[in-house]
Amino acid sequence: MLSIKWKWILRSGMCVTLLAAAGSIRVVRAQHDMSADNTHHFTYSPIEGKGGEDISGPYEVIPDWPKPIHNDGWVMGRVAGVYAESPDRIYVATTGEIPAHLYERAWGPQYIPKFVPALGDLTRDKGRFEHMLLIFDRNGKLLESWNQWDSTLKSPNRLLVNPNDPERNIWIVDQGGAGVLKFSHDGKKLLMQITEKDVPGTDKDRFSSQDMAWLPNDDFFVTGGSFVIKFSKDGKYLSRFGKPGNAPGDLNGTHGIQIDSRRRVYVADRGNSRIQVFDENGKVLDIWPNIIAPYCMRLSKDGQHMWISDGYTQRFAKYDLEGRLIKASTWGTFGVVPGTIWGPHYFDVDSEGNLYLAEDYNARVQKFRPRKDGDPEKLVDVSR
Repeated sequence: MLSIKWKWILRSGMCVTLLAAAGSIRVVRAQHDMSADNTHHFTYSPIEGKGGEDISGPYEVIPDWPKPIHNDGWVMGRVAGVYAESPDRIYVATTGEIPAHLYERAWGPQYIPKFVPALGDLTRDKGRFEHMLLIFDRNGKLLESWNQWDSTLKSPNRLLVNPNDPERNIWIVDQGGAGVLKFSHDGKKLLMQITEKDVPGTDKDRFSSQDMAWLPNDDFFVTGGSFVIKFSKDGKYLSRFGKPGNAPGDLNGTHGIQIDSRRRVYVADRGNSRIQVFDENGKVLDIWPNIIAPYCMRLSKDGQHMWISDGYTQRFAKYDLEGRLIKASTWGTFGVVPGTIWGPHYFDVDSEGNLYLAEDYNARVQKFRPRKDGDPEKLVDVSR
């Protein structure tokens, strides 16, 4: 079998990809607009229903959202979390900033070394830990930057609000060692912090927090690594379950958690390419296999489905709560141009139906607006 070879050609605004595999040649053509600053913008312009490709499903991407924070040559590093409090107040969590020249928005084999091993490493080695908690309006204008907490945070992984909390305090789940932090809604006070010293365990099973979810009484679960830990609403350790491995009930690189109305606990067991469903005490109730890299899970607005963003296929998909894929729901295209996806780390939806996507490897947050002719089965909705 012949090896796979890629050749990328840019000519007159048209990208032509030639793929030679197993002796066959396939030509893929993608037409797009190129602005003066070499930014690529794919447009969706159906004419009498003919032609066109599905780049961003039922959405159109809002170009140039958000606006640059400043013009000193620095851009967002890894974007880990987003919370759409309202269409005019969008919270974004990043791991800091990196020099723009080290992270070119382009695609091709020659760029791979700049993306790997990870943007977190690039930020640590070449970047600066600034502008880690940001708030934008509907037009992408920066409203607030909570720079007072930049030195407290290490590597934010989620930005969340307890759906039961009328004060809408802001929670940050930090995988870099800062633990779980609860801030007042205005960002002026740190109300709670749970770190490794507050969690019984061993050196081999560190408290590397990734995500969290709440029960109706405000007790909450935190997941990360090979464990799920339960805390009281006051942050007191209660219990834990999970251990390294791939047998039922074992966990490997957990990356998401949700709790439904029946108090079933869904865990994105990313390293094992599956979703596991537990009761509150860690008993396995169900396993959804063959979900390659579940980066983020969100219960649907009606609480009867689960939306999952996959970091391997770079696609969104909806499942019923028995783990069956709703095939008509899937959409997404891998890439770095606006509207495409690389590393769909977390997503949220505002009251107008706009979708916000925090991307790991594209180092950005994108705003998607529903198209009038978009397939409603593919529109992402989330429980608040």
